[in-house]
Amino acid sequence: MPKIDGKRLIADQRKLAEFGRYETGVHRPCLSDIDVASRRWLVERMRDAGLDAHIDGIGNVVGRSRAQGPVLLMGSHTDTQPRGGWLDGAMGVIYGIEVARAFRDDPACKDIGVDVVSWADEEGNFGSFMGARSFIGALDEAEIDRAVSREDGTPMRAALAKAGVGNVPRAQLDPKRYRGYLEAHIEQGGKLEASGKRIGVVTGIVGIRLFRVSFTGQQNHAGTTPMPIRKDAGVALTEFCHAVHTSFPKLVGPLTVWTVGQINLDPNMPSIIPGKAQMLLQVRDPEVEVLDRLAAEAERIAQAADAAGPCRVRIELISRTVPTKSDPGFMAALDAAAEKHAPGSWMRMPSGAGHDAQILALKLPSAMLFVPSIGGVSHHYSEDTAEADIVLGAQVFADAAAAILKG
Repeated sequence: MPKIDGKRLIADQRKLAEFGRYETGVHRPCLSDIDVASRRWLVERMRDAGLDAHIDGIGNVVGRSRAQGPVLLMGSHTDTQPRGGWLDGAMGVIYGIEVARAFRDDPACKDIGVDVVSWADEEGNFGSFMGARSFIGALDEAEIDRAVSREDGTPMRAALAKAGVGNVPRAQLDPKRYRGYLEAHIEQGGKLEASGKRIGVVTGIVGIRLFRVSFTGQQNHAGTTPMPIRKDAGVALTEFCHAVHTSFPKLVGPLTVWTVGQINLDPNMPSIIPGKAQMLLQVRDPEVEVLDRLAAEAERIAQAADAAGPCRVRIELISRTVPTKSDPGFMAALDAAAEKHAPGSWMRMPSGAGHDAQILALKLPSAMLFVPSIGGVSHHYSEDTAEADIVLGAQVFADAAAAILKG
């Protein structure tokens, strides 16, 4: 089986983390100058690993194997959350490069190969899974035309042009080329650590529904407007939140979570009654039926509040991803490799976070591997994983990839 070089793996991971270093983490929004620099570095690392690599017209870094036999697609993302962690996504890309090198150096793997991709914009600077959706043919030109950076308002077209890939074709999936897709990632939660396990074999990925809820009242003076006649959009918003937190628990499954992740009041001033308010409500669950129930309940709450007044309430679904299940054969290969290298120290588990794998799973057999997150922390610069666990995960990943390709 292919042998991972742990020192080389960690060195590359540490080097990538220098692009956009922030405290102990990284700030590297998709298609920012530092992100583009990191992508150019990844092209060189992929070429050093024997892959034919380039940046495509949406920003994906694509490294293609020259193997004549079966090929497995693997990767993750290297863009980050604002002031995020050094491993989130990036680890899976470096795993792919290291597996490519391990295959290259192992005579028993000379006829099999891996293609490696750093998907663009998994973290949503411009949109939802832009790079992965582009690759499977689920992203049209009009959406790219509309996309602007949440970081600085730059249109995506302008950012692509500045990166020098505005006229480069977007890479497209050839399903005949691949046995499937594998992705490695930090867990981003605390289940592995709490269970004393070092490897997680992902059974599936949650679906996500994101709603925008808007409230329209009447802006007025905070000192002279009597309470009974106020049309306070901020109060309407808080009442909606309370209704959600009261009614949702009656409809959830065991893994359901929901979050109000953004609230805006207009104007946001202490002496003015807000005439407008807006919030984002996100719901996650691995079962479509549960997501449908919660979506219907959110709609019901909004309609009831709108009818009751005194503010108008409008809810709209602005994005959705479907829950996906991991391929049973791929999970079995990961199970076997985990038991070989970490006997008794692995577990099967669902993913509560979204990943590019759920997009690829729409077209290819797919699966994921997790390694522990220290303290369960992610989407923060203090995110970390023990180097020994990073190296162990890479070896399990490589063995599973070889087994899938030789099976």
